[in-house]
Amino acid sequence: MAQLGAPTVLVHVSFLAAMAEFRAEGRGTPGDPFEIGREIREFGDSWETPEGFAVYVRWLLDQAREDAPRPAGYVPSTNLWLTDGDEYLGRLAIRHRLTDRLREGGGHIGYDVRPSARRRGHATRMLHDALPFARALGITSALLTCDVDNVISRRVIERNGGVLQDRHGDKWRFWLPTG
Repeated sequence: MAQLGAPTVLVHVSFLAAMAEFRAEGRGTPGDPFEIGREIREFGDSWETPEGFAVYVRWLLDQAREDAPRPAGYVPSTNLWLTDGDEYLGRLAIRHRLTDRLREGGGHIGYDVRPSARRRGHATRMLHDALPFARALGITSALLTCDVDNVISRRVIERNGGVLQDRHGDKWRFWLPTG
């Protein structure tokens, strides 16, 4: 049964396969502005070895610390992976606070499901299971955003109780109670 938990080296082989799926759909290119794209560009070459993958997993875990090194403008975030045994299904990040940029288009929570695992309810489950983690971080209502043409992500947010605030440019912005 799939579970949301801390990133782990135990899914190394499946994670590599998932990243190959993301790359095949164009993720990780210089124009990809999303977290997964940035991480593919920054860490992708090191993931092949167990040692390099372990360094990446440790980096993800450390991102929850206030004093961890991170790119300018980034905030601490708790990273969680959806796994089923040794199979990597997806990822979710809970940003501990909002910046102006995140208020406009990123929100508190972002998620990705690997292409071969989509349309099985994993995103809805990940978001649902992440809400207690967000609540424990002091986030009582989480901002989530999605592209206006991303009907599936909008449904995921609404199924979890998200209330539409507005449209800001090419993004819908929702507030989702965490408790």
